Amino acid sequence: MTFSAFKETAMKVVFAVTAAVFILCVIVICVFIFARSVPAIGEIGLFEFLFSTEWAPNNTPASYGIGTMIVGTCFVTAGALVIGVPIGLLMAAFMARYCPKPLYKVMKPMTNILAGIPSIVYGYFGMMVIAPLIRDNFGGTGYSILTASIVLGIMILPTVIGVSESALRALPNTYYEGALALGATHEHAVFMTEFPAARSGILTSVVLGLGRVVGETMAVVMIVGNSTALPDSLLDGVRTMTSHIVLELGYATDLHRGALIATAAVLFVFILFINLLIVAIRRKGRAK
Repeated sequence: MTFSAFKETAMKVVFAVTAAVFILCVIVICVFIFARSVPAIGEIGLFEFLFSTEWAPNNTPASYGIGTMIVGTCFVTAGALVIGVPIGLLMAAFMARYCPKPLYKVMKPMTNILAGIPSIVYGYFGMMVIAPLIRDNFGGTGYSILTASIVLGIMILPTVIGVSESALRALPNTYYEGALALGATHEHAVFMTEFPAARSGILTSVVLGLGRVVGETMAVVMIVGNSTALPDSLLDGVRTMTSHIVLELGYATDLHRGALIATAAVLFVFILFINLLIVAIRRKGRAK
């Protein structure tokens, strides 16, 4: 066997081992979560666990319903997408088709820096700036769905901007030139021709942003209010599934701990659904 053939065989083995380790890690995590959550869900009752809005582990009898946390997660996620996605898509269009090169050299690194800021820094910014601003102008305590939505909307901007910009830049120039040849303006060519053509990449950016919002913990704990009651307005505090787990897992025991791990299993299913959605979007884009 030549040295070149040996290197090729060795690298194949390395890649195979790496893939096997990755798959093993995923399997171990899945087994750990579901092995501990299924007995708890069975004891509580699936319908009671998912749809009850009463979480009272210290009561007699105890109640373990995460319906409020699911609602809180959905509210915060929807708010973050409503705030972050339009701004991110407009910024992606600006950076891909409007931004002068000198300005782009400044904005691109700033976007990358925004992606690298730790979540606890975003949470502190929300506590010290956004929460007082909301409290002074709209009322409430400031620690609310609206505050969390604004901060998380900012946090997903680098993901939405980066992926959407790459999708726009990957398009052949014929899309833009053909639109101009048919009499379209620059804005019409970008938003009515290139955006639909880059739909797969843009949707992927939105779904990735969705995954970031659903899985965020530290920043949310600091600014969302962590109330276990159903909200009446955007100015009320809620508790998301991630913040719920991190707030109580340190002292939970027995069924209480099992219910928190079951909450993690529900969150895992959410993330799995998001990943499957990304795969479906990419396959659909390749098919076209």
